[in-house]
Amino acid sequence: MKKILPILLVLIALIITAAVVIGVKRTKTVDWEESFNEKSNKPYGVSVLYKELPNLFEGYKVRTVYHQPASYLKANSEDGYGEHVAEGNFIIIGNTDYLEDESIDELLHFVDSGNTLFISDYYFPQKIHDTLDVSVDYIENEKDSISYLSLKNKNVQEITLDKNKFDQYFSEYNSINHTVLGHSKIDYKHINFLQVPFGKGKVLLHLEPKAFTNYNLLMEERYKYVEGVLSYLPDANVYFDSYTKIQTGYDGDVEKESNLAWFLEQLSFRWAWYTAIVFGILFMIFNAKRRQRVIKIIKPLQNTTVAFVKTVSNLYFDTKDHKNLIDKKITYFLEKIRHDLHLNTDNLDEEFTEKLAAKTGKKKEDVKKLINYINLMKSKNEFFEENLIKLNRQIEAFYSK
Repeated sequence: MKKILPILLVLIALIITAAVVIGVKRTKTVDWEESFNEKSNKPYGVSVLYKELPNLFEGYKVRTVYHQPASYLKANSEDGYGEHVAEGNFIIIGNTDYLEDESIDELLHFVDSGNTLFISDYYFPQKIHDTLDVSVDYIENEKDSISYLSLKNKNVQEITLDKNKFDQYFSEYNSINHTVLGHSKIDYKHINFLQVPFGKGKVLLHLEPKAFTNYNLLMEERYKYVEGVLSYLPDANVYFDSYTKIQTGYDGDVEKESNLAWFLEQLSFRWAWYTAIVFGILFMIFNAKRRQRVIKIIKPLQNTTVAFVKTVSNLYFDTKDHKNLIDKKITYFLEKIRHDLHLNTDNLDEEFTEKLAAKTGKKKEDVKKLINYINLMKSKNEFFEENLIKLNRQIEAFYSK
């Protein structure tokens, strides 16, 4: 023991020294990737805008869309199986190249019904260019990488965007039907913000998505420009696109760091922490002697199945992990159907609904309502407590009748 102790102390000292040196030499790097992710606190994420949307559209619902617009808007149409009819403003910021033709058609149908589509990107899918009769070009900011943005009909002071190598602008548009709302490089009259009428609604096309990012919203008074841009949207519910951000790999933990990181940056706390670690290790070394362990009384195993189920379910409910509870309820329900009624549950379609109604003697309308809601739950990524309660009531009603 006496021979090992000096070696251990030297190793501890070396580890602490290395940790301090690494901490001092470590330099922070800033990630300037243009993610436009609503959960990212990086410079070019849009978490600040996302958190302010409920204030900008006070009194209206703000929903985040994690699906292709085609599937989401069809599900939430008048004849769909969604929980509401989608009406209001659909907002897409950056990364619009993911939009499929079917989604573009559904978005334009959404607008044609009297709603508003707002897109801010450097360019748009070709189908949007062709359908709305617009073309986009750009010029390079060779001298200072600074862009000047202004709005035409709003009392908003011209703002600057730094770190901007290019200015996009509409090189062609329908000057009779389209309304010019804003410019970049106003001296050269480069149009970067258009309002395009479509059916009963309108499409707002904007060519500078970086204006909506965290970096620019927190710089000077640039947020006033964003407020002015969004003021062209009517006061209505908001559907904020997030599908493309999931596809590019942002899973919501984009900014997660150690909770201890900030404290270790404070010199006094860092040395107190290392000192505590050293004394803790020394305490363990000097107390590592043979001692008679307390003989524990082993109690016979109890049947705690019910208590276990209650504990696990309460855990999921308290942590608001509604997805897990919904998945488990659906799995248990389908397993019981397979076991009791010997039905194949791979395809929950019309044929399965008819067989289930026939075997259980229940009304086909009630069975169809339950199966449609299960299919909806299996297709969703975002769940709320109301979804869990509604599913539970429908399953209980199925068993009770």
